[in-house]
Amino acid sequence: MSVYEVMMDRLSKYVGKPTLFKWGFNLSPMYRRSTGKVISVSDDMMHIRIKVPISWRNKNYVSSIFGGSMFSAVDPFPMVQLMQLLDKNYVVWDKSAEVLFKRPAREDLYAEFTYTPEEVEALKRRVAEEKEFTFEKVTNLTNKEGTTVFCEVHKQIYIADRAFYKEKLAKRSVENRA
Repeated sequence: MSVYEVMMDRLSKYVGKPTLFKWGFNLSPMYRRSTGKVISVSDDMMHIRIKVPISWRNKNYVSSIFGGSMFSAVDPFPMVQLMQLLDKNYVVWDKSAEVLFKRPAREDLYAEFTYTPEEVEALKRRVAEEKEFTFEKVTNLTNKEGTTVFCEVHKQIYIADRAFYKEKLAKRSVENRA
């Protein structure tokens, strides 16, 4: 269990999980370096909105937002949000990402991360049937109105039944020793 998971378990008894999630990210040195900021988290954790304000901290050589800031601001959310929506019977990992820069960003950017209850239930059903699989989640960085896309991030996310995953790792460990 990571430090973040332990803190989330202990502190969520005193502060609501969405508030703790928001402030945990916004105060985390790891996330702060991205220059992104969580601006809202729904009570059911199904919807998260972030902002990447343009500033001297993230401007590149041509005065647009550095691509690394754009990617790092959105990178953790599809995986970590899903981990919060599922219980401890699942393993969730980022597998890969593809970043498509559409146009230079010379204004504040916004991104939204949404899972629907139906989507979460479909993922659970698929895990029950297949034990493990990888799926894609796409995030757009847009202007405040959401009308112009500056960057598109495609994340491949691995999800598995925790018992199956542990068994798979144990088998792999035995095979590697042989």
